[in-house]
Amino acid sequence: MSYDNPPGGYGGPPGGEGNPPGGYGNPPGGYGGPPGGEGNPPGGYGNPPGGYGNPPGGYGGPPGDYGNPPGGYGNPPGGYGPPPGNYGPGGYGPGGYGNAPAANYANWLQRVGGYIIDLIPAIILEFIGVATHNSAVYFLCVIIAIAIVGYNRWFLAGKTGQSWGKKALGLTLVGEATGQPIGAGMAFVRDICHFVDSIICYIGWLFPLWDSKRQTLADKIMKTVVVPVA
Repeated sequence: MSYDNPPGGYGGPPGGEGNPPGGYGNPPGGYGGPPGGEGNPPGGYGNPPGGYGNPPGGYGGPPGDYGNPPGGYGNPPGGYGPPPGNYGPGGYGPGGYGNAPAANYANWLQRVGGYIIDLIPAIILEFIGVATHNSAVYFLCVIIAIAIVGYNRWFLAGKTGQSWGKKALGLTLVGEATGQPIGAGMAFVRDICHFVDSIICYIGWLFPLWDSKRQTLADKIMKTVVVPVA
């Protein structure tokens, strides 16, 4: 009896156990790789389902093309570039107030008419004094005439802006800068300054014919103007 090899072929396991039954060299069902080819996840997870590489609906740019807001807000609606009403240079608002209209000054004829009315009482008194051929009466008439002129042209015109003549023609004497009556003292000095109008052949009295503010030289010296009553 020879025991070199066990009975029944014990050199290897019975039933050919050199390799496990059912082929255990590799796991059953092909476990070398995951079942169903799990090298890549089921359903192809290399890229998310539904193509998540780019969001659905094309979210690369905002929906509705928001590069420019809807309605074209790049420029405001209605053309708000320059404001309406011509507010540019030379026009500060509707109506073009940049250039104010020139003031309405009294014209030369109106001024002459007012001056004549103011002098009528003095002329009448002087005529009476001369007609009497009496020095005392003449002197008295001159004093009364000066008093009337002083009250009318200096006090009234200085305080209210209107002598009798100016009031009759709807005019008023005011300061060029203030637009207010100039006072009795300034009205008196203004009448004295009329000497300048007379000394140059009375040309100063004609200045209102061409002067832009209708001023005599006395007005320019005293900075006064004669304007219609508003």
